Order: sequence, then structure tokens, then C-alpha cells
Amino acid sequence: MLNYGKILILCSLLLTNTGFCQTENGLVNWLTFKEAQVKNKIQQKPFLIDIYTDWCGWCKHMMKTTYSNPSLANYINTNFYAVKFDAETKDTIEYNGKIYKPISKDPKTPHELAIKFLGQSLSYPSTLFVTNNYEYNLLTQGYLEDKKIEPILVFMTENTWRTTIFDEFNKHFTNTFYEINFKKIPVKIYTVNEVEKLQKTKPKKVLINITASFCNTGKVMANTTFVDTSIANYINKNYYVVNFDVEQKDTLVFNNQKYYNTLINNFPMHNLALKLCNNKLALPSLCILNEDLTTLDVLNFYQSPQQIKPILQYFASNSYKTKTWAEFIKNYSIDTKPTNKKNK
Repeated sequence: MLNYGKILILCSLLLTNTGFCQTENGLVNWLTFKEAQVKNKIQQKPFLIDIYTDWCGWCKHMMKTTYSNPSLANYINTNFYAVKFDAETKDTIEYNGKIYKPISKDPKTPHELAIKFLGQSLSYPSTLFVTNNYEYNLLTQGYLEDKKIEPILVFMTENTWRTTIFDEFNKHFTNTFYEINFKKIPVKIYTVNEVEKLQKTKPKKVLINITASFCNTGKVMANTTFVDTSIANYINKNYYVVNFDVEQKDTLVFNNQKYYNTLINNFPMHNLALKLCNNKLALPSLCILNEDLTTLDVLNFYQSPQQIKPILQYFASNSYKTKTWAEFIKNYSIDTKPTNKKNK
């Protein structure tokens, strides 16, 4: 089941394709650019901009299907400011501090802002996803059914764009939630207390994957990154892995200190997670600990198999003791670059 929730907003919803309320504007709470940007100054959220025209049949179909899905619409309404933008409007629009005007009074003429968003590819419907600070945007063109828009929504809401390109994340998202034949190599999972005992007899580095039931990218990491055939065996050999749920209720003793679940910013969270993350928690977070159970580094947000492999080697090989990350990754790139050899 795909959990539709944002950090501090817990909800678990299953999308279905039946019983949708088919209305002209769907079930999404559409805003104007002005309304969305005013709200964003009070509470920041990413923007979802539906770029349509009055004559576009697929635009109308998307409203009657994708945006009429109650669970999907609820997720959008909770986590985004959704803007419905007529690409041929004759209105003057202010966007991100700049003014955009209609090019012509003639019908079916694209607006200046539509050209900014789409360039010469004036295809409808188009959907633009923009971060709350306008730092990053992701443009998709064409009709988006549920399974196509779901990974994009999660990609934006859970800040995966900070660490991974969308195409790579989308592949792993699909393997997690839609595919049933994805080949996996199991990674042995331990508890925090088991790892403490093992360090006395067989010390290793430790990976603590901090996540929550509502964190979709945490599920993607657990089902793809940690079972990827190229790195799972390496992890089993060089690390102990702990899956740590920030919502767990158990009182834990770690390094002779007691930790428990408490309210942090009105959200029940286990304070051991904050300790492991050096108070820099974002979900998911991957904490890398040395054999003394001291945190060496914290990787916030989603980490793909491709990203994490050199990081694991950097710490497992103890290269971090003698090299900067920049020095290591430069040599790593050279060492792993494929060579072409001719048969003699």
C-alpha cells in the first residue's frame, strides 16, 4: 500500500479507480497564482501547476479522472498549492516577482508565462511542479494517470529532488510499489541493542535507517537501495543495518543512556533518532556509525543505490580517516570507469 502522508501529517490511503466524483475541476482545491503565492509566504509548500487550455480534451479528462481521485486530491490539497493555469488566458500574472502578460488578444495565443514554462513545446496538458522557494522545478507533459503522478508527488513532497534525479527515483519507486518480480538480496536487520552486543565481539560500521510508516521514500530505500544486487552483499559484509521507526514507543538504552518517545514540536518522536542524527533529522535519514557507535555522518532524504555505493565504501574502508570526500570520490570515479580492451 502506498502511504499518502507528509512528515507530521499521518495518513495512509489506498488509491482506487472506482467511485470518483467526476466534476469539471475535480476534487483539488485550485488556486490562482496570487492566492498560492500569498499562502506560501505564510506556510511553505511546493506548487503544482496544471497548464491547460479550454479546447484540450485530455486536460478535461485528467480533471475527471486523476484530479477526481479522492485520495490523490486529498494528498495534493494537503501537501501542495495547486494552481490551474489557462495557457491562453488574457490576464496579467505575477509569478516569482515578475510580471507576465498575454502576447496577443487573438484566441489560442499562448501567454508569456506559458512560454516561460513550456518553451517551444506547447503541449497540453502539462504539469509543472515547483519547490516552495522556486529553486527546482519538474515539468511533465501529457496526461498523467494515478501511477504516473504518484511518484512525482512523493518526489517533491519528501524532498527527494535534493539527492536524486527523478528518472532514477521513479524506477525504484515503481519497483517498490508496483512491480512484483524485482529481484532482491536480503540485508540482515538488527535492533539497536543487538548491534551493541555484536560490537564487543565482531565490530563493524553501522547503518541506521531512520524512517516512519508514513514516509514513502523510506519504503523505497528499504525495498530497493538496501536490497540492490550491486551493494547488498557489500552491506552484509561490512555493516550492521538497523531500521529505526521514529514513531516507536519502546524505551531504549543506548550507550548507557536511556531514550524514549516524546513530543517534539507536537509530534511523537523517539529522541534516540535525534541523538543519532546529531539533531539534524529529516525523513528518511541514514546514519553511519563507527565501531564505537559514534555517528560519522548523516545522509538526509532519499539515497539511491547509485549514490550510496561509494559512500558505503568511503566509510567501510576507513578512507574517511585519511582523505576528504572530494579526494575519495575523484579517485573512485577513475577506478570505476569502464575500460575498453580489445581481444588479442
